[in-house]
Amino acid sequence: MIAIVDYKAGNLRSVENALQRLGAAYQVTSDPETIIRASHVIMPGVGEASSAMENLKATGLVPVIRSLRQPVLGICIGLQLMCSYSEEGSVPCLGIFDAAVRRFGSAPGVKIPHMGWNTIEGLESPLFRNVPEGSFVYYVHSYRPDIAEGQTIARTSYSEGVFSAALHRDNFFGTQFHPEKSGKVGARIISNFIEL
Repeated sequence: MIAIVDYKAGNLRSVENALQRLGAAYQVTSDPETIIRASHVIMPGVGEASSAMENLKATGLVPVIRSLRQPVLGICIGLQLMCSYSEEGSVPCLGIFDAAVRRFGSAPGVKIPHMGWNTIEGLESPLFRNVPEGSFVYYVHSYRPDIAEGQTIARTSYSEGVFSAALHRDNFFGTQFHPEKSGKVGARIISNFIEL
């Protein structure tokens, strides 16, 4: 059973729909014991990082998330909360990934937030098994994680440069894009995660 962590950061329904399409058993929960017993854990999320981190603290789940040994996938804000720090609200985060989260800089002709389809490159993980280089995935974000040596497993270019599209450390994975909104490519990524 997959636990979808409910910490009032939204986006639960689209993740549920993606898992239903794959025929995967899941439960939306904020109960620590349910999360610890799950085979896999997904931390979805949309919104503002400091508020999301406060919500996570309020649930008492910070030490639980850090202690997990099964595969964990953070999506969008879920990934950002796994990083060391976010400029959005100047908040220390979980510190699982050695990457800070920074606001996109402004550049001529570049719209912030980064919204819509973009490509992922440098795919270096079982998470991307059978996902071709240059595949398109769906983004909605104004802040992005830095490149982290040895932890960045996919990259995307936008605005002033390249950022981590996905990160991996030990049993923790994260995608800045939304696999649950990324069509067949996203379904493949979620399926790969379930098979870990």
